[in-house]
Amino acid sequence: MPEADEIGEDEEEMPLSLRLSIADTLTLGNATCGFMAVYFTTTGILIPHLTGDDQSAGMARHSAATAVILMLCAAVFDLFDGLVARKLRSSPMGAELDNLSDLISFGLAPAYFVLVYGMVADDAYQKVAAVGAVVVLLAVVLRLARFSCVTPTNGMFQGMPSPFGALTVVSIVLLELPFFATLLAILGTAWLMVSRVEYPKPRGRLAGAMLAWIVLSMGLLAAWAFDAPGGQLLLQTGCALQLVMGAVIPLFATARRVNNFRDNRREARAAQLP
Repeated sequence: MPEADEIGEDEEEMPLSLRLSIADTLTLGNATCGFMAVYFTTTGILIPHLTGDDQSAGMARHSAATAVILMLCAAVFDLFDGLVARKLRSSPMGAELDNLSDLISFGLAPAYFVLVYGMVADDAYQKVAAVGAVVVLLAVVLRLARFSCVTPTNGMFQGMPSPFGALTVVSIVLLELPFFATLLAILGTAWLMVSRVEYPKPRGRLAGAMLAWIVLSMGLLAAWAFDAPGGQLLLQTGCALQLVMGAVIPLFATARRVNNFRDNRREARAAQLP
């Protein structure tokens, strides 16, 4: 069949750099989830607020939960595309796709979530919230750019990983703290993303624990969205735990580095003894 032959010839002539791998497909799923999170934040929260829809309270809760669940799904795709790339193969443009997708899902989506929060919350200041949203976006841009230039050592990231940072930012918003407390916590998270504070890479048991935490977070969001008994308390507990983990995890990494330094000094002293 001539048509089949032509298709085969086109595939053979396609440069390797243009062929998507399985890992690349997962990465595109990440980008899609991030874009849809922006969509649900706009259609379910912002537009009803601007149009004065009196029935928008329930819709806003469902849409907010959906947007955050989509960011969580993006984090799952981001977790698995790296695992698949290491097990199978990655195309030459895999790293670029990963950075661009992360920018959408963990930069634009949470920053937009903060921006909309500043427009709909009763005690919020829209222009101040816009500054906070820009800071979050720029922090993720700088975080991803630095990651492209610096190779992680000893299985550690410098700065809070962007997926973890995005989930921390939306957790701060969902806690419904006073506006300026919310803003300060968001700015603190943005600083952690561009800092040199060390966070471990999600591999092995840590990757499994992260996946379990994401699934649990989805359950908490669903309970809150459907107004389940105790759903609000469960969601606030989950959001508070997210903030605690963001602060505590680097402490463990620092403690491990200090212990390794002490062990190395002991070994050096022992080697010097006759």
